[in-house]
Amino acid sequence: MIVFTNGCFDVLHRGHVEYLEASKRLGSRLVIGLNSDASVRRLKPDRPINSQGDRQAVLLALRCVDEVLIFDEDTPYQLIQKLRPDILTKGGDYRIHQVVGSDLVKQTIIIPFWDGHSSTRIINALARNS
Repeated sequence: MIVFTNGCFDVLHRGHVEYLEASKRLGSRLVIGLNSDASVRRLKPDRPINSQGDRQAVLLALRCVDEVLIFDEDTPYQLIQKLRPDILTKGGDYRIHQVVGSDLVKQTIIIPFWDGHSSTRIINALARNS
């Protein structure tokens, strides 16, 4: 079974890793839809910190990740439509009806956040300490 998730994954942290490992346990193959640099800039004007190529390389270095596909649109809907995964996962700040592409998959699963970890928090801490 193919599991799909998506995001910017700009400053990778333990919360991301826990989330991706939990996603992988739901199937045999984990595919990540990675927002392109242009797509990230439209969502978060002060980002990305790391380029799409660097973000892709770091994600592919994780044992739980099988494939990383970069998309340039605002949402991964077209990518999900093309890939047709069995399961779609998103982080704990989403509700199933908010998950883009949930209408295209057999199952959508919300995975709780790993408390105390966020890219924004890390970036803000670095800015305060510089």
